[in-house]
Order: sequence, then structure tokens, then C-alpha cells
Amino acid sequence: MPASSLDDPGAPARDERPPRAPVGLRERKKRVRRDALVDAAQRLVLERGLDAVTVEDVCAAVGVSPRTFFNYFSSKDDAVLGLEDFSVSPEVVATFVTGGPTGVLLDDLELVVADVLAHQVVAPERMARGLEIVQREPHLVARHLAWVEAHHAELVEMFDARRAARPFVPDPELLALVVMSLLRATTLAWQQHDGDGDPADHLPGVVDQLRALLQDTRAPDPAAR
Repeated sequence: MPASSLDDPGAPARDERPPRAPVGLRERKKRVRRDALVDAAQRLVLERGLDAVTVEDVCAAVGVSPRTFFNYFSSKDDAVLGLEDFSVSPEVVATFVTGGPTGVLLDDLELVVADVLAHQVVAPERMARGLEIVQREPHLVARHLAWVEAHHAELVEMFDARRAARPFVPDPELLALVVMSLLRATTLAWQQHDGDGDPADHLPGVVDQLRALLQDTRAPDPAAR
């Protein structure tokens, strides 16, 4: 099969995908509290409207202090939207920017996306509530776009660093969009399977579809147009 522009020439063959590290008790407790804050914020906003709900109202519903709330979210809007931590683990970034772990750009990109997904737990019911709230409160779209743009810039910086260490063809801006698309497509695949397993379980299939597209070099059939 021909190599795609996202594969580094001379890199080793693809290896088995490493298993995800188990989530520790502390992280599970943080996840439960975070989910409780999102659920309370969304429920209260659907009942009262966004402007009628305060951070203190959300905290009272969950039984935590505002200080604890701000350990999880920077604003009420972020809690209502259920914005997830998008950060890539420092050890994953360190390996990626030096050209690892496999040396094949698309394979390494998949591992970056898998790491991001490992920090996220997307419940279909929360997504549905979030969409309903955005329809009622359309100005929340601006906050979501700002969140996306901030993380887009972080990804571009990471790709710039890798290209300096191990040159590649694709533009870092394009690669940042690829990451965002993989995250979205993986979440959609998970939803289409009724939320079976974790979203990350569906990432390999999405990446395989992208790889098939990049490797499809057949000439188009004019008669098919």
C-alpha cells in the first residue's frame, strides 16, 4: 500500500496499540464530583434559565463550596456546557514532540487523541441536555468556540515542536483540525453504538477510515460524476 502524507518514511511498522492505563481511585472520585456539577448546572438551567442560576446554586445542589467548583470549571457557562479537560498528558507531549513513540505521524497522532479521550467521559444524556441548553441560550456557542480555539492553538504549538525535531509535510494548522475531527468522529461513532464502552474504543476504527482515505490513490471514474 502506498504511504500517506501523514506517514513518516522509514518509520517502523505499526505495532500493537498500547492498552490505556487504568484510572486511579482519586481520578474516579474527581470524575464523579465533576459529573455531579455538570448534571446540577444543566438541570437548574433547564428549570430556571441560565441567568437565574448562580455558581452558588450549583454548589448548594451538589454540596460543595464555590472554591471546589472552581477547581473543576472556570465559569458557570463551562459547567453548563460540560466542557472537558482537553489537555494532552505531559509525558505524551514530550514523547510526541521528539518524534515518538512510533515515528509514524498518523499512528502517533492516534495516540495523542487516545490520551485526550482518556481524560473525557461523555454521557449521551449530558450531551443531549447541553444541546438543548445551547438552543435556548445561543450565546453559549461563543464560549464553546473560544474553548475550541484555545485548544487548537495548543495543538498547533505541539505540532510545530515536533516538526522542528522530525520534519513532516502536513501543516500544523491542518493537523490540529485533524485532531478535532478525530475527536468528533470518535464521539459520534460511540453514540451510534448506543454509548457502548468508552469513546476511545471506537478511535481505531475512525483512524482506519482516515488511513483508507489517505491511501486511496485510484483515479476517479468520470462516468461516476
